[in-house]
Amino acid sequence: MAKPLMAKATAVWLVDNTTISFKQIADFVGMHELEVQGIADGDVAAGVKGFDPIANNQLTQDEIDTAQNNPLHKLKLKFNPAASGEEKRRGPRYTPLSKRQDRPNSILWLVKFHPELSDGQIAKLVGTTKPTIQSIRERTHWNISNMQPIDPVALGLCKQSELDAIVQKAAAKKAAEGGVMSDDERRKLVSTEQSLEMDAAPKIPTAIEGLETFSLSDDPAEEKEEEEAIIDADSFFNLPKGGADDEEEDDLRP
Repeated sequence: MAKPLMAKATAVWLVDNTTISFKQIADFVGMHELEVQGIADGDVAAGVKGFDPIANNQLTQDEIDTAQNNPLHKLKLKFNPAASGEEKRRGPRYTPLSKRQDRPNSILWLVKFHPELSDGQIAKLVGTTKPTIQSIRERTHWNISNMQPIDPVALGLCKQSELDAIVQKAAAKKAAEGGVMSDDERRKLVSTEQSLEMDAAPKIPTAIEGLETFSLSDDPAEEKEEEEAIIDADSFFNLPKGGADDEEEDDLRP
Protein backbone atom coordinates (compact mmCIF):
# COMPACT_ATOMS: atom_id res chain seq x y z
CA MET A 1 0.00 0.00 0.00
CA ALA A 2 1.32 3.47 -0.94
CA LYS A 3 2.08 5.78 1.96
CA PRO A 4 1.48 9.56 2.04
CA LEU A 5 4.25 12.10 1.78
CA MET A 6 5.55 13.38 5.14
CA ALA A 7 3.77 10.60 7.01
CA LYS A 8 4.48 11.83 10.54
CA ALA A 9 3.41 15.41 9.73
CA THR A 10 0.25 14.05 8.08
CA ALA A 11 -0.50 12.05 11.22
CA VAL A 12 -0.07 15.20 13.33
CA TRP A 13 -2.59 17.05 11.15
CA LEU A 14 -5.13 14.20 11.28
CA VAL A 15 -4.84 13.95 15.07
CA ASP A 16 -5.31 17.70 15.50
CA ASN A 17 -8.07 18.29 12.94
CA THR A 18 -10.16 15.09 12.79
CA THR A 19 -11.78 12.53 15.07
CA ILE A 20 -10.41 9.57 13.12
CA SER A 21 -9.25 6.74 15.41
CA PHE A 22 -5.58 6.17 16.15
CA LYS A 23 -5.76 2.76 14.43
CA GLN A 24 -7.09 4.27 11.19
CA ILE A 25 -4.43 6.99 11.17
CA ALA A 26 -1.68 4.47 11.96
CA ASP A 27 -2.74 2.21 9.08
CA PHE A 28 -2.87 5.15 6.68
CA VAL A 29 0.53 6.69 7.44
CA GLY A 30 2.36 3.41 8.19
CA MET A 31 3.02 4.03 11.90
CA HIS A 32 2.24 2.08 15.06
CA GLU A 33 -1.01 2.84 16.84
CA LEU A 34 0.83 3.65 20.08
CA GLU A 35 3.04 6.09 18.19
CA VAL A 36 -0.04 7.94 16.94
CA GLN A 37 -1.38 7.97 20.48
CA GLY A 38 1.95 9.45 21.58
CA ILE A 39 1.41 12.26 19.03
CA ALA A 40 -1.96 12.98 20.63
CA ASP A 41 -0.37 13.01 24.11
CA GLY A 42 2.44 15.29 22.97
CA ASP A 43 5.17 12.72 23.64
CA VAL A 44 5.93 12.05 19.96
CA ALA A 45 6.64 14.48 17.09
CA ALA A 46 6.86 17.51 19.39
CA GLY A 47 7.32 20.62 17.31
CA VAL A 48 6.36 18.92 14.03
CA LYS A 49 4.03 21.09 11.95
CA GLY A 50 0.96 19.34 10.57
CA PHE A 51 0.84 18.55 6.85
CA ASP A 52 -2.63 19.01 5.37
CA PRO A 53 -3.35 15.95 3.17
CA ILE A 54 -6.40 17.64 1.60
CA ALA A 55 -4.52 20.73 0.46
CA ASN A 56 -1.72 18.53 -0.86
CA ASN A 57 -4.03 16.32 -2.90
CA GLN A 58 -3.54 13.14 -0.83
CA LEU A 59 -7.01 12.84 0.74
CA THR A 60 -10.48 14.14 0.03
CA GLN A 61 -12.88 15.59 2.58
CA ASP A 62 -15.41 12.89 1.73
CA GLU A 63 -12.83 10.21 2.56
CA ILE A 64 -12.13 11.84 5.93
CA ASP A 65 -15.87 12.16 6.71
CA THR A 66 -16.42 8.49 5.86
CA ALA A 67 -13.56 7.44 8.15
CA GLN A 68 -14.89 9.59 11.01
CA ASN A 69 -18.35 8.01 10.73
CA ASN A 70 -17.08 4.44 10.37
CA PRO A 71 -14.20 3.35 12.68
CA LEU A 72 -13.64 0.26 10.49
CA HIS A 73 -13.13 2.25 7.31
CA LYS A 74 -9.56 2.37 5.99
CA LEU A 75 -8.37 5.64 4.51
CA LYS A 76 -7.45 5.40 0.85
CA LEU A 77 -4.66 7.59 -0.50
CA LYS A 78 -5.69 9.74 -3.43
CA PHE A 79 -3.37 9.35 -6.40
CA ASN A 80 -0.55 11.81 -6.17
CA PRO A 81 2.15 11.77 -8.89
CA ALA A 82 4.67 13.18 -6.41
CA ALA A 83 4.20 10.18 -4.11
CA SER A 84 4.52 7.48 -6.78
CA GLY A 85 7.80 5.60 -6.51
CA GLU A 86 8.70 7.35 -3.27
CA GLU A 87 9.57 4.06 -1.54
CA LYS A 88 11.92 2.88 -4.31
CA ARG A 89 15.61 3.19 -3.56
CA ARG A 90 17.36 5.53 -5.93
CA GLY A 91 20.99 5.53 -6.92
CA PRO A 92 23.63 2.93 -6.07
CA ARG A 93 23.54 0.91 -2.87
CA TYR A 94 25.01 2.72 0.13
CA THR A 95 28.12 1.04 1.49
CA PRO A 96 29.44 1.92 4.98
CA LEU A 97 32.88 3.52 5.10
CA SER A 98 34.28 0.58 7.05
CA LYS A 99 33.45 -1.82 4.20
CA ARG A 100 34.30 0.28 1.17
CA GLN A 101 37.92 -0.88 1.15
CA ASP A 102 36.70 -4.48 0.75
CA ARG A 103 34.45 -3.68 -2.20
CA PRO A 104 37.13 -4.23 -4.90
CA ASN A 105 37.80 -7.70 -3.48
CA SER A 106 34.12 -8.56 -3.77
CA ILE A 107 34.03 -7.27 -7.35
CA LEU A 108 37.03 -9.46 -8.20
CA TRP A 109 35.20 -12.47 -6.70
CA LEU A 110 32.07 -11.79 -8.76
CA VAL A 111 34.07 -11.27 -11.94
CA LYS A 112 36.01 -14.49 -11.38
CA PHE A 113 33.25 -16.85 -10.26
CA HIS A 114 30.25 -15.28 -12.00
CA PRO A 115 31.49 -13.84 -15.31
CA GLU A 116 27.94 -14.11 -16.68
CA LEU A 117 26.85 -11.14 -14.52
CA SER A 118 26.73 -7.81 -16.28
CA ASP A 119 28.49 -4.70 -15.01
CA GLY A 120 25.13 -3.18 -14.16
CA GLN A 121 24.12 -6.16 -12.02
CA ILE A 122 27.41 -6.12 -10.11
CA ALA A 123 27.21 -2.35 -9.63
CA LYS A 124 23.71 -2.63 -8.20
CA LEU A 125 24.62 -5.59 -6.00
CA VAL A 126 27.65 -4.17 -4.19
CA GLY A 127 27.20 -0.45 -4.84
CA THR A 128 30.01 0.47 -7.20
CA THR A 129 30.53 2.04 -10.62
CA LYS A 130 30.93 0.46 -14.05
CA PRO A 131 34.41 1.96 -14.69
CA THR A 132 35.66 0.31 -11.51
CA ILE A 133 34.25 -3.06 -12.58
CA GLN A 134 35.74 -2.67 -16.05
CA SER A 135 39.18 -1.89 -14.66
CA ILE A 136 39.05 -5.03 -12.50
CA ARG A 137 37.89 -7.15 -15.46
CA GLU A 138 40.80 -5.87 -17.55
CA ARG A 139 43.17 -6.06 -14.55
CA THR A 140 44.12 -2.40 -14.93
CA HIS A 141 42.97 -1.40 -11.46
CA TRP A 142 45.65 0.51 -9.55
CA ASN A 143 45.59 -2.02 -6.66
CA ILE A 144 44.96 -5.22 -8.64
CA SER A 145 48.21 -6.85 -7.44
CA ASN A 146 47.09 -6.65 -3.79
CA MET A 147 43.48 -7.71 -4.32
CA GLN A 148 42.05 -11.10 -3.37
CA PRO A 149 38.64 -12.47 -4.41
CA ILE A 150 36.29 -12.50 -1.40
CA ASP A 151 32.61 -13.42 -1.36
CA PRO A 152 30.51 -10.23 -1.04
CA VAL A 153 28.06 -12.08 1.22
CA ALA A 154 30.89 -12.88 3.65
CA LEU A 155 31.90 -9.21 3.59
CA GLY A 156 28.35 -8.11 4.35
CA LEU A 157 28.01 -6.12 1.12
CA CYS A 158 24.89 -8.00 0.02
CA LYS A 159 22.55 -10.78 1.10
CA GLN A 160 22.76 -14.36 -0.12
CA SER A 161 19.19 -14.10 -1.42
CA GLU A 162 20.14 -11.06 -3.52
CA LEU A 163 23.15 -12.85 -5.00
CA ASP A 164 21.05 -15.93 -5.77
CA ALA A 165 18.40 -13.76 -7.44
CA ILE A 166 20.77 -12.16 -9.94
CA VAL A 167 22.49 -15.51 -10.59
CA GLN A 168 19.15 -17.12 -11.40
CA LYS A 169 18.28 -14.17 -13.61
CA ALA A 170 21.57 -14.62 -15.46
CA ALA A 171 20.82 -18.35 -15.85
CA ALA A 172 17.39 -17.61 -17.31
CA LYS A 173 18.88 -15.11 -19.75
CA LYS A 174 21.58 -17.59 -20.78
CA ALA A 175 18.96 -20.27 -21.39
CA ALA A 176 16.78 -17.87 -23.38
CA GLU A 177 19.69 -16.97 -25.63
CA GLY A 178 20.27 -20.67 -26.30
CA GLY A 179 23.95 -20.61 -25.45
CA VAL A 180 25.72 -23.87 -24.65
CA MET A 181 27.07 -23.85 -21.10
CA SER A 182 29.96 -25.90 -19.79
CA ASP A 183 29.70 -27.91 -16.57
CA ASP A 184 31.61 -25.23 -14.67
CA GLU A 185 29.29 -22.49 -15.91
CA ARG A 186 26.22 -24.55 -15.06
CA ARG A 187 27.46 -25.08 -11.50
CA LYS A 188 28.07 -21.35 -11.10
CA LEU A 189 24.54 -20.52 -12.22
CA VAL A 190 22.95 -22.74 -9.57
CA SER A 191 21.84 -20.87 -6.44
CA THR A 192 22.97 -21.83 -2.96
CA GLU A 193 19.55 -23.21 -2.02
CA GLN A 194 19.48 -25.47 -5.10
CA SER A 195 23.03 -26.71 -4.58
CA LEU A 196 22.32 -27.63 -0.95
CA GLU A 197 19.30 -29.72 -2.02
CA MET A 198 21.33 -31.78 -4.52
CA ASP A 199 22.37 -35.34 -3.63
CA ALA A 200 26.10 -35.87 -3.21
CA ALA A 201 27.44 -37.72 -6.25
CA PRO A 202 30.23 -40.30 -5.76
CA LYS A 203 33.56 -38.94 -6.93
CA ILE A 204 35.23 -41.53 -9.22
CA PRO A 205 38.21 -40.60 -11.40
CA THR A 206 37.35 -40.68 -15.08
CA ALA A 207 40.36 -42.92 -15.88
CA ILE A 208 39.10 -45.79 -13.68
CA GLU A 209 35.37 -45.22 -14.05
CA GLY A 210 33.65 -48.59 -14.47
CA LEU A 211 36.49 -50.67 -12.98
CA GLU A 212 34.62 -51.05 -9.68
CA THR A 213 32.41 -53.67 -11.42
CA PHE A 214 35.17 -55.26 -13.57
CA SER A 215 35.60 -59.06 -13.51
CA LEU A 216 37.33 -61.71 -15.65
CA SER A 217 34.27 -63.92 -15.78
CA ASP A 218 31.05 -63.07 -17.48
CA ASP A 219 29.07 -65.29 -15.14
CA PRO A 220 28.82 -64.07 -11.52
CA ALA A 221 28.10 -67.65 -10.33
CA GLU A 222 31.39 -68.96 -11.78
CA GLU A 223 33.29 -66.09 -10.19
CA LYS A 224 31.78 -66.97 -6.81
CA GLU A 225 32.71 -70.65 -7.20
CA GLU A 226 36.32 -69.68 -8.01
CA GLU A 227 36.51 -67.55 -4.88
CA GLU A 228 35.18 -70.41 -2.75
CA ALA A 229 37.68 -72.85 -4.34
CA ILE A 230 40.64 -70.76 -3.21
CA ILE A 231 40.51 -71.51 0.52
CA ASP A 232 44.19 -71.71 1.55
CA ALA A 233 47.68 -70.70 0.42
CA ASP A 234 48.73 -74.25 -0.64
CA SER A 235 45.85 -74.63 -3.07
CA PHE A 236 46.30 -71.09 -4.37
CA PHE A 237 50.02 -71.55 -5.20
CA ASN A 238 49.65 -75.28 -6.14
CA LEU A 239 52.27 -76.35 -3.61
CA PRO A 240 52.90 -80.19 -3.50
CA LYS A 241 52.01 -82.01 -0.31
CA GLY A 242 54.74 -83.85 1.66
CA GLY A 243 54.93 -87.65 1.17
CA ALA A 244 57.18 -90.75 1.67
CA ASP A 245 60.08 -89.22 -0.31
CA ASP A 246 60.33 -86.42 2.21
CA GLU A 247 60.53 -88.94 5.08
CA GLU A 248 63.37 -90.89 3.36
CA GLU A 249 65.39 -87.71 2.87
CA ASP A 250 65.01 -86.94 6.58
CA ASP A 251 66.34 -90.45 7.48
CA LEU A 252 69.42 -90.09 5.26
CA ARG A 253 70.49 -86.85 6.87
CA PRO A 254 73.33 -87.19 9.44
